[in-house]
Amino acid sequence: MRDLVSCFSENSINVTHPLSLPSSCSNYNTSNACIPPSLIPSIQTSITSIYRITLPSKHLIIKVTWCNKINPSHGLSISVSSADQNPSTSLKLNTSSRFFRKKKGNKSVDSDLGKIEALWDLSSAKYDSNTCPEPIQSFYVIVLVDARLALVLGDSSEETLKKKSLAFDGFDSGKSLISRQEYFSGNTFYSTKAKFVESGDSHEIVIRCSAEKTEGLKQSSSTHNHRSPVLSVCIDEKTVTKVKRLQWNFRGNQTIFVDGLLVDLMWDVHDWFFCNPEGCGKAVFMFRTRNGLDSSRLWLEEKKMVQKDEQDKLDFSLLIYACKT
Repeated sequence: MRDLVSCFSENSINVTHPLSLPSSCSNYNTSNACIPPSLIPSIQTSITSIYRITLPSKHLIIKVTWCNKINPSHGLSISVSSADQNPSTSLKLNTSSRFFRKKKGNKSVDSDLGKIEALWDLSSAKYDSNTCPEPIQSFYVIVLVDARLALVLGDSSEETLKKKSLAFDGFDSGKSLISRQEYFSGNTFYSTKAKFVESGDSHEIVIRCSAEKTEGLKQSSSTHNHRSPVLSVCIDEKTVTKVKRLQWNFRGNQTIFVDGLLVDLMWDVHDWFFCNPEGCGKAVFMFRTRNGLDSSRLWLEEKKMVQKDEQDKLDFSLLIYACKT
């Protein structure tokens, strides 16, 4: 009997070795499936990363949210909670609040999970662009639980860890990035990067909604020049999905392979066409990895993910919330 992965591979798009891919969308015979360089991408307003942390006798969920200046909640937000059926937040930090509006500091709290301490330094942080909410270097964010390292982000934490008599070498808290949520505002061109496996390559993801001439066997003179919305999704400049007549196919899914993994690509652009005022709604795009045996469950259910046995491999999901303005 053939395994599930081989069955899927016959009708799926395979994306591997991004550096060796041709600079064209070779899967479809179309000249405008990828984004022309002149089109300006939408603005990324916030990014939320959700981590599953395994410590001795503790399972935690840590959410880290970055917001740019366009977002009213601009700054850094951190929440730590227990990964049980009814998680209750034990620590919340928002650097844009009245008391924590500073680029370097720390905060601690005693809770039923133990003593939780967050330390951060964004004073010298560097960003990809002026509107990018998440720094890429010269910063750190550290979360300690009962003086144990739970989460370390950034590249400038060494000195702070030494002061705390902690060593990053050999640090292994059982950290797993289980979800990344990105929010965009602007037109219908969205560009981001993501790793579908922590040890894998970073892939460039481009999503675009454009208008193309309607194709069909018969066309009347009134519809000959009609143009309908088309959704194109590219990974590393390779088209993985092209959805024509999007106003009729506003929800759907496609299975692709990335880095040898099954990835479910799903879209829901209903509100782009059927909200009030028309065209100003929010669309959702989702990329979710799954193992070959998990063929029935497509959409992310966060509670189920955090309740899985710690020995099971946690799936990763990238959600893009696209607000068309």
